[in-house]
Amino acid sequence: MATVDGPAGNLRKRKSNTTLNGTPGKASNGSNGSNASGASNGQSWITEHGREVDRKLDEHHEYEFGGPIGAGAMMVGFPLLMYYLWACLWYYDGKLVHPTSIDDIKPFLHRMGQHVYDGAFPTAFAFKTYLGLTAVQLVFAATLPGLKQHGLPVPSLNYKPLMYHCNALASWYTTLIVAFGLHVTGIFRLPWIVEHVGELMSVAFITSFTVTFLIDFLARTFHYGGKPLRMSGNWIYDDFMGVSLNPRLGPVDLKMFAEVRVPWVLLFLISLSGAVKQYEDLGRVTYNMFHMVLATGLYINACAKAEQFIPQTWDMFHEKFGWMLIFWNMAGVPFSYCYPVVYMVRANPSTYEFPIWGSAAMLVTILTAYWIFDEAMAQKSIFKIKQHEEFKPRGSFPTFPNSDIKNPTFIQTKHGNKLLTSGWWKYARKINYTADWTMAFTWGLSAGLNTPITMFYPIFFLAVLTHRCERDFAKCARKYGDDWVKYCQVVKYKFIPGVY
Repeated sequence: MATVDGPAGNLRKRKSNTTLNGTPGKASNGSNGSNASGASNGQSWITEHGREVDRKLDEHHEYEFGGPIGAGAMMVGFPLLMYYLWACLWYYDGKLVHPTSIDDIKPFLHRMGQHVYDGAFPTAFAFKTYLGLTAVQLVFAATLPGLKQHGLPVPSLNYKPLMYHCNALASWYTTLIVAFGLHVTGIFRLPWIVEHVGELMSVAFITSFTVTFLIDFLARTFHYGGKPLRMSGNWIYDDFMGVSLNPRLGPVDLKMFAEVRVPWVLLFLISLSGAVKQYEDLGRVTYNMFHMVLATGLYINACAKAEQFIPQTWDMFHEKFGWMLIFWNMAGVPFSYCYPVVYMVRANPSTYEFPIWGSAAMLVTILTAYWIFDEAMAQKSIFKIKQHEEFKPRGSFPTFPNSDIKNPTFIQTKHGNKLLTSGWWKYARKINYTADWTMAFTWGLSAGLNTPITMFYPIFFLAVLTHRCERDFAKCARKYGDDWVKYCQVVKYKFIPGVY
């Protein structure tokens, strides 16, 4: 166990030479070396052993997600499942309808198809709304002021750290102002979003598949976003996982754009749309609907204010930009996590409203979980940033006092990276997942327990987090070897401290 070399201010006192590929240079003044970003440190660089491990990790070794069959099934099955669940909410009050007999199978499929045609046909309004929002967010991402932040050194780029323009906070606040202005002037009224949610979902499907195939073609043909990585040779599987790592459109990193700008902004606007419609229909907003506005607002605000931490995440550093990330961010997140809102817009409040004590318990739970989630994510991200360059606090709201751990403890690995063992991360290896899922659970509960559809997000998210946890741990075991074993001995629990 060791501690980091003091706060970021001490980094300026240590001078060292640096090379462009992340290899430590000859340090002066007792420093151990420096990294590719030019930050002088005795901090972290990738050893020759680590480089060899990274080369192996950038090769295809085994199929994930059930291989080509599993990938193909998800690419077909998820859109169909989302159409079905939407139809059940929109036309059957959340009842999971099904054929009543073998003879009813064909009529049932016809009924479902008719529902999709009637309520989810991709209209001109839906195309203008969805593509217009995406285009506006793209312009905001390219033009609004923000913070410049290096990502982690990328092995496939000879450990060059990419620069990211992090202006999601300015984009988020500007979006709120524009949405308010459009609503009060009547140019675009907020209730229109939830009233046309089926049509918007269809456009999101079309857009996400189009973007996936286009980027796949450009990456294979012109190495758009970098050279193809970890290719299996199976077209379906590689299209699902992605071909290249870092596709960009001018100054905008498309992967980070897809993870923040479209899904969570749209999800919040759907929730806000539901609240405004409920107010117009009932003359009031239930706590349950307010909870969804609060929950989605907290989440997009967390993503926006901490956007400079996203370049240090696994998705940005390792995951390729394929159907898995594109579809789920552009369509899955906004149009499946909103099920409680869709239900509450269509249902009588007496079927889901909580007593005062229930609402208070929901409020305390989500605020507590959010605090842990936000602070834990900040702790790990700041720790990673300080290994490569000086951390620049933004002071955005809310910033919790222990976000920046002073003198954190960690395990130094033979790979060159450091594994954090203090702050919230001394309690569990995925403590952020625990807090994140707790928030998701309150989202599902907000619509009551009248239909399992409104619990889709926490149920699906639990499966995703469990799979991802084991997937990440397997990669870490290959990457860090004995050091990972030591880390697991220090941080014993995966999700729930003292339990699991």
